[in-house]
Amino acid sequence: MQKKTFDTSTLMNITARPQVVFTEGKGSYIWDGTGRRYLDFVQGWAVNCLGHAPVQLAAALARQAETLITPSPAYFNAPSIELAARLSDLSCFDEVFFTNSGSEAIEGAIKLARKFGARHRDGAYEIITFDGAFHGRTLAAMSASGKKAFEPLFEPKVPGFPKAQLNDLASVEALITNNTVAVMLEPVQGEAGVWSATDEFMRDLRALTTEHGLLLIADEIQTGIARTGRMFAYEHAGIEPDVMALGKGIGGGVPLGALLATTSASCFEHGDQGGTYNGNPLMCAAGNAIVEAVANTDFLADVNRNGALLTEELKKLEL
Repeated sequence: MQKKTFDTSTLMNITARPQVVFTEGKGSYIWDGTGRRYLDFVQGWAVNCLGHAPVQLAAALARQAETLITPSPAYFNAPSIELAARLSDLSCFDEVFFTNSGSEAIEGAIKLARKFGARHRDGAYEIITFDGAFHGRTLAAMSASGKKAFEPLFEPKVPGFPKAQLNDLASVEALITNNTVAVMLEPVQGEAGVWSATDEFMRDLRALTTEHGLLLIADEIQTGIARTGRMFAYEHAGIEPDVMALGKGIGGGVPLGALLATTSASCFEHGDQGGTYNGNPLMCAAGNAIVEAVANTDFLADVNRNGALLTEELKKLEL
């Protein structure tokens, strides 16, 4: 195979990357320009839930690209209607707004909560989040995050995100004031080192937010779409959040995210939310292919079996 060379100097230097350029992927493997094959544990930062270049995704994109790529969000389109219905049927949520990324879904969740506070809680706007949390890289999402490396960046941050401690209900209660409108958490904190909220904590948090009339927002960008053996991680605790953000796996490798809400939490008015590419049929066709594949009971059973096997084998490596 002839070696391909690339000049990367015109790409903005925003992270340290190895001097290798990937040109092809299939399943669990990825190839660079020299033809060298790698076993890919990264999978696009938890994006490629069916691996590289899955046939379902490629076929869905090809079919839709020949039909309708985007009519603008000023009009309905069939793939977005189908995907919204799928997600609603699989979850506890009634309404869906599609985004281009998980960060944008989080921005939508923050805006929705603040709109809810303006309408129902005398202008309350604070959202309690957690130390160690990672909610994205837009300014409000970084402000909501509890990642220490973000603290000195891009000051001043967006105010209104007091931080509690994961699995410590008392630390949440201590932060609730008349300005509080919601609590937002990842069921599993990924960036912090894969720390899970316990089922008991999730249930207690749901009871606490219900008692105080607060929204419970689940950031399932990393945990959603079958990453934990259920379609959504909140299901393990047997609770129902009011709002949920999705991203990463929902597109299987293409830019797609979603903001989901119950009818009682959904309060956007015309003009409050939008986006040029939001809900475009090309990306939603991809989402339909992915969700159809992973919602299959056999697929979920495989996730659980493989997860149990991996856990068992990794424990053997513990010192």
